[in-house]
Amino acid sequence: MEIPAAGLSFVTILLGMFYGLCMGSYAVVSGRAGTYLQMLACMGKVPALFFLTLLVTFPSLYVFNALVGSRLSFTSMLRLLVAAMAVMLALLASFGTIVAFFSFTTDSYSFMVLLNVIVYAVAGFMGLGFLLQTLNRLTIALEERERAAEIASQPPPPPPVVGSEGEFPTLAQLRPGALDRLHPPADKAKAIFRIWIIVFGLVGAQMSWVLRPFIGAGREFALFRPRGGNFFEAVWRHLHQLLGGW
Repeated sequence: MEIPAAGLSFVTILLGMFYGLCMGSYAVVSGRAGTYLQMLACMGKVPALFFLTLLVTFPSLYVFNALVGSRLSFTSMLRLLVAAMAVMLALLASFGTIVAFFSFTTDSYSFMVLLNVIVYAVAGFMGLGFLLQTLNRLTIALEERERAAEIASQPPPPPPVVGSEGEFPTLAQLRPGALDRLHPPADKAKAIFRIWIIVFGLVGAQMSWVLRPFIGAGREFALFRPRGGNFFEAVWRHLHQLLGGW
């Protein structure tokens, strides 16, 4: 059954907007600059974060997919990625009420930033794990279907020849390499896609820095901030502040 990419994308956007509502509620509760404008901006930025990251990293995934000998087409790969995005945003939305709870019960900006970083990391890696498992299964299924069609088009094999000791040869003896062909290089595929998952995570982290602010830090409302620094420096700074200058 084909994945309805358009409908699933719409649901994914709604899930992202819900998490953005919960994430941006901190600006409203704490009375920071922008308040509701900051929350509305966050509702639009959360789904944009995921789709822009996908746009940047999709070519590399498609090339990696071709390198491992997968038979998935461009359209099939895109549908699979949309499904993975839906899993990520569903997981993210499930954490939304928790984020909203801490927004109402704490005034620590650094804590809220680090909490959202952890939530994004958990949702992202679980969603990409779903992508890796599903992609491996689809690749194996397509390859086995092609081999079955190829075998069906060939004339039936001759009857097995009894060995000198009255034993029938095994399938591997009759068709050298047949068993190996039934199993694609799964280890190689997993290694390549793990590399892509790291690339997706790095691009997504920096994309969140480009689209900031999400929560709002008490300054005047701005849809975007000037470029400078990077995501990892900011996370380290907030961790340092949260631990009291440790």
